[in-house]
Amino acid sequence: MNQEESIQYAKEYLENILTFFEINVSVEVSSRDEYIELSVPSTEANSILIGRGAETLRSIQYLISTMLRNKDAALTRVNVDIADYKKQREEKLIKQAHEWIAEIRQTGDTKVLNLNAADRRIVHGVASEYSDIRSVSEGEGRDRRLIVTQMSS
Repeated sequence: MNQEESIQYAKEYLENILTFFEINVSVEVSSRDEYIELSVPSTEANSILIGRGAETLRSIQYLISTMLRNKDAALTRVNVDIADYKKQREEKLIKQAHEWIAEIRQTGDTKVLNLNAADRRIVHGVASEYSDIRSVSEGEGRDRRLIVTQMSS
């Protein structure tokens, strides 16, 4: 399945999942880099679809990605956002990362953060804006941690 078919398939698959929850909305879809971006508008079922700690949202994302891989799709990486949850979370995390870095610069202490992969990527991005700050991920699987430290001059 080519890139365009992959994008269309992902959109229809997500809309079918939503129909199961008796939610009939049109999913916005686009592609960026190697990702299919799927955006679900706000509905009365936001909390159910997002789930505690966004577990349901990540599971939906995983389902779609797995189905695309099983179909030998050109694009298999999927980012699903429901009611701009991820966008708002990213904005909060960026603000928090700047605060952590300010604290690291003030105290000289190292921050060890237990974040999921997507959140680690966001903090790495913020840390890369500072010439005197270094961030690395260490560990495997669920034990993977992000370490943010000030480089010695």
